[in-house]
Amino acid sequence: MKAWTWVTGVAALAAVGSVAAFGVAAQRELSQLSVAPGYAMEQAAPVLEPAVGEGVDKQALRAALAQAAADPALATFHARVSDISGEVVFEASPDSPLTPASSTKILTAAAAIAELGAADTITTTVVAGSRPGEVVIKAAGDVWMGTQRIDALAAGIGHADSVMIDTSAWPDETMLPGWDPVDIDGGFVAPLEPAMLNAGRGLAEETGDVPRSHTPALDVAQAVADRVGATTVGYGAADPAAPVIASVESPDLVARLRTMMKESDNVMAEAIGREIAAHRGGTAPQATLDVLAGRGFDTSGVTLADSSGLSTLNRITPALLNAVVLSAVQGSELAALIDALPVAGGDGTLAERYGDLPGRGWVRAKTGTLDGTSALVGTVTSRVGNVYTFALLSNGSDVLPARRALDVLASVLRDY
Repeated sequence: MKAWTWVTGVAALAAVGSVAAFGVAAQRELSQLSVAPGYAMEQAAPVLEPAVGEGVDKQALRAALAQAAADPALATFHARVSDISGEVVFEASPDSPLTPASSTKILTAAAAIAELGAADTITTTVVAGSRPGEVVIKAAGDVWMGTQRIDALAAGIGHADSVMIDTSAWPDETMLPGWDPVDIDGGFVAPLEPAMLNAGRGLAEETGDVPRSHTPALDVAQAVADRVGATTVGYGAADPAAPVIASVESPDLVARLRTMMKESDNVMAEAIGREIAAHRGGTAPQATLDVLAGRGFDTSGVTLADSSGLSTLNRITPALLNAVVLSAVQGSELAALIDALPVAGGDGTLAERYGDLPGRGWVRAKTGTLDGTSALVGTVTSRVGNVYTFALLSNGSDVLPARRALDVLASVLRDY
């Protein structure tokens, strides 16, 4: 097996110090000393070399992938698998789009990194209202708000009689095409308003598929009101000329993407999609496709009705999904995307998968699950150091058998 070996050298330094009383004399004597050249350590020859894929039987790899892809549990199956050079090692109708479920978040995350930058944050401000004792929260898209930032806003306000919240930052509809309202109580989504407590879960729960709020922005106003002694909450417009009383910053984009991707949080994905649109000008999720197309990705044949993949109307090609991940592993501006992916058998939506498969700990991938839809998009490092990317979409299948078949297929790459 080949691996990287790092060789380090050790250098020694000798220092000469002088006591003040003898400084002049010592300096004169030392100036006449001759010193031999310093010892130069010969650099060791590398014991091992980086793996570059020599000896991989690509015909055997393709055959193994084809066998795994033939599992009837995958039903309608489209895919593309590449090595890090971009060479395609397996594909099945890669340019024909299928329902992607939450693998849609790959596109949203990539467009956000490209458009907004890793250090991007969201600022929520509080301004004076039009009536005495009134304050207005100017919501800006931070759906990650928790106790710490609510406390910070309240500390800046001090006391107020009424707390209003301005949600005009997101003028679009709050429920998107292809969404089922029952998913609010199911914990999968909340009405899209530009300020929420832990993506609509309230302050008690930070993650998980717990029931979401039907009035998430009002919950923010109420949480602040409870802390500042206000007896009235509601929606209201912030005066652009009003003085700012308090403000808080969201986590940076990389931190927000990590939570969104690993937990596959639909609300967070939609918030990021709308932030892309606001920054670029336009509407979500079309702005996501515009950003990717502007970076040279082929978005033809792709249809997005939302930014999260909850919509049953989305259609994405495996070719596009794989191209995005391939760009990231090749070290492009999208590299931060890889760290946000769940690790097989380790965390996020892959924590309970790959228990007995060789991909455990080595596959990093975004999952996708809807009724009749299973997806897996990501990367894996093989035993000999090769890096592969893959986009696997299964439609018309039973979720659990299809999920297992996708995990088996991704694990094949671990052996090559």
